[in-house]
Amino acid sequence: MYKYEVIVYWSEADDAYIAEVPELPGCMADGATYEETVKNVQVIIAEWIETAKASGREIPTPKGRLLYA
Repeated sequence: MYKYEVIVYWSEADDAYIAEVPELPGCMADGATYEETVKNVQVIIAEWIETAKASGREIPTPKGRLLYA
C-alpha cells in the first residue's frame, strides 16, 4: 500500500466516491463505495508511478498529511 495522502469525498454529480492524491498531479479514482474507491486509487497510484518512471519523470516522496489539507 502506498503512503501518499488520499482525499476521498462523495460527488453528487458523479453519484460516486472520488479519491484524489494531491502529491501526484492528476491522480484520481472513483468507486461506488468508500472501500472500493480506496482500493481503486491504490491501483491508479501504481499506474501513475509506472507511467512516470517510463517517462523519466520524478516520483514524489510521500509526505503523508499535507499542511493545507
